[in-house]
Amino acid sequence: MKQANSKIEVALQRRADLIPNVVNSVKGYMKHEEDIFTKIADARSKIGSGNTETKNEGESELTSAISRLLVVQENYPELKADTQVSSLISELEGTENRLFVARKDYNDTATEYNKTIRRFPTNMIASLFGFQRAELIEAEKDAKVVPKVNLTD
Repeated sequence: MKQANSKIEVALQRRADLIPNVVNSVKGYMKHEEDIFTKIADARSKIGSGNTETKNEGESELTSAISRLLVVQENYPELKADTQVSSLISELEGTENRLFVARKDYNDTATEYNKTIRRFPTNMIASLFGFQRAELIEAEKDAKVVPKVNLTD
């Protein structure tokens, strides 16, 4: 379980390290999309807080803002032509994919763990030592709604 969770933490840190570079590279091209950058900044500040609930909320908001940024950047041909921006966007997309895989691996591990602690005779030992059911990572309610992107001025 710790190893699966560690993979998620590594991917989140990689994403956090990439985002300032992406934002700084893209900002000049996307002046009309200032709200995306504001949402990214707000989400990053929540992630930096010590509160786990606020941190998780920030991660969810950051994922949403990055998805929107990736969709919107497709509408800026000058961004596609900039090799530095293209490289950073590719790295960010790769990181998002790694994050998806890490979360899936965690859920697979947690599901197997949950089955194991419910199975006899392991359930007796698990109960004796206080092993608790592991929570699965689920998509936020907002993630199930298709984002609306307005490209008009």
